[in-house]
Amino acid sequence: MTQKESELSNTDDKKLDITVVLPAYNEEDILGSTITNLITGLDEYKYNYEIIIVENGSRDATLRLARMLSAQLPQLRVFTLPIGNYGAALKTGFLSARGDVVVSFDVDYYDLSFLTQAFDMIKNQEIDVLVASKRAPGSDDQRETLRKLVTAVFTTILRSLFDMKVTDAHGMKAFRRETVQPICELCVTTESLFDVELVIRAGNAGLKLAEIPATVIEQRPARSHILKRAITAILGLFTLQRALGFPIAKKVIGISHKPQTKAKTEITPKQE
Repeated sequence: MTQKESELSNTDDKKLDITVVLPAYNEEDILGSTITNLITGLDEYKYNYEIIIVENGSRDATLRLARMLSAQLPQLRVFTLPIGNYGAALKTGFLSARGDVVVSFDVDYYDLSFLTQAFDMIKNQEIDVLVASKRAPGSDDQRETLRKLVTAVFTTILRSLFDMKVTDAHGMKAFRRETVQPICELCVTTESLFDVELVIRAGNAGLKLAEIPATVIEQRPARSHILKRAITAILGLFTLQRALGFPIAKKVIGISHKPQTKAKTEITPKQE
C-alpha cells in the first residue's frame, strides 16, 4: 500500500469539513466514551469529518484501544509518539489534518457547541484562529483558585511581553487549516508551550484571531502539581524567547522583528 493509500484508508476521498485532533496520554478509561460522544454529535450536524487520535507515551491500554476503535470506525485515524508530549501530539495532529477547519479537544475536555460555533465563525467571518478562553468576559472557570491564579499571571505576562493577541492560549481552539498549518510548521517548542507559540506566531503573521468565553469544569484532578506547573511555565518563558527570536530583548533595544526560519520537531510520529 502506498503512503497516499495508507493516509486515506480510514476516510473516504470526499472533501472534509472538520478535523478533530485528540492528544491521548493514559486515557483508556474515557477514550471510548469521548469518541462515541464526538461521533454522535458530528453525525447529527451532518459534517464530513475525521478524528485524529495522537497517542503519546501511554503506559496503559490507550494505544490498543485507539487501534481497535480505528479498525471499526472509518472516520478515525491514529498516530502514536514514543514519549508523552502534549505539544508534539498537537503538532502531529495539526499537520496531518485534512479538514478545512481543525479543532483541538482534550479527551476529558471537549464541547460540540464550541465546534459548531468555531466552524461557522471561521467559514463566515474569515477568522483564522478561534480560542475558547478561560479569561474572556463571560467565561466560567470552575477550577480551583490557585490554578486560576497561575493562568491569570502567565497569560498577563504573555500579553504584555509577547504581544499575544488573545487572553488565553491553552484549551480548546480551532483554526483555518490552509492559513495556520504553515505557521504550525514553524513552531519549535513542545509540551504546553506549543499552544502559546502557535497563537503568538499566528498573531505576528497578521492572521485574524478571535476568542469566545469558555466554561471549564474539571472532570478529574490535575495530573501535575500546581507548583510544578508554575515553575515549568516560568522556565518556559525563556524557551519561548529563544523560539520566537528574543522579541522582548528586541523590543527593549528597538530592533525590528526578523522573519522566522522553518524548523521541525525532532519527534517522529507513526501512523497506525
